[in-house]
Amino acid sequence: MSDTDKTRTKTRPGLGRGLSALLGDGGVVEENERGHEPAQNLRTMPVSALAPHPGQPRRHFDEDALNELADSIAAHGIIQPIVVRPRGKGYQIIAGERRWRAAQRARLHEVPVVVRELADTETLEIALVENIQRQDLNAIEEAQAYKKLIVEFDHSQEALGKIVNKSRSHVANLLRLLDLPDPVQAMVVAGDLSMGHARALIGAPDAERLAIRVRDDGLSVRDTEKLARNAKPDAKRRERQPSFDHGRADFARDADIAALEQQLGDVLGLKVRIAHGDKGGTLTLNYATLDQLDMVCQRLSGEII
Repeated sequence: MSDTDKTRTKTRPGLGRGLSALLGDGGVVEENERGHEPAQNLRTMPVSALAPHPGQPRRHFDEDALNELADSIAAHGIIQPIVVRPRGKGYQIIAGERRWRAAQRARLHEVPVVVRELADTETLEIALVENIQRQDLNAIEEAQAYKKLIVEFDHSQEALGKIVNKSRSHVANLLRLLDLPDPVQAMVVAGDLSMGHARALIGAPDAERLAIRVRDDGLSVRDTEKLARNAKPDAKRRERQPSFDHGRADFARDADIAALEQQLGDVLGLKVRIAHGDKGGTLTLNYATLDQLDMVCQRLSGEII
């Protein structure tokens, strides 16, 4: 790989089109983080002139993390500007609500902002991409954001996958989490259940009771899948019957391997296939775009995305 290719790989956004592509002005935020001259649409505004977006995907803000960020802002200021758009007599936050909240705790009167004229669809897309890039959304928040884009703006699951650079199956699996009872979804938001745990409980009878047991007993994802299977009335009958693949009788694939494929797929947002035998096996990752390949390469090499 040439030096030019290496540079291009390091500077390409790790997920989706990235904020610079969505904002459409050559990466105003990134340039200012590196200490370059401020862009023309970068300015300071009173904290009171900004208001959060009601459709902001992120709903849960960790208090301890906010206090830590407020201390950092009090000592060093806000390094990355908040992205806003004109709304009524003030401005609506597109990306950076967490920094705005922390700035208030740090008792700042003014904050740096980048002003953009954006439609509602673009606003939600940017907020979604920013939070996903920073891994700030829990699975339920991410799923709710996808649902909003589908219902209100007629996005397809495939289109959403391209926006956030995830597979269509990843988007579909997240949306299925919204079929869980509200108390179970609340446990995911609170961090008591992972996405893998929650997925295992979809369609299980009395999912709320099972979720409480998973949380209280500290069960693994694999144990949760077994618990959910055993809770179904026909579980024993189904376990005794062989499955068929293309007309050939064969027993179902190892449940632990299937669970591991799901876990890795959730982490990477890609389709994962594991073929395991007595002498080892293969791990296959399927990607659809060069950005997805870039993301995998960066994770394997330990580079920051």
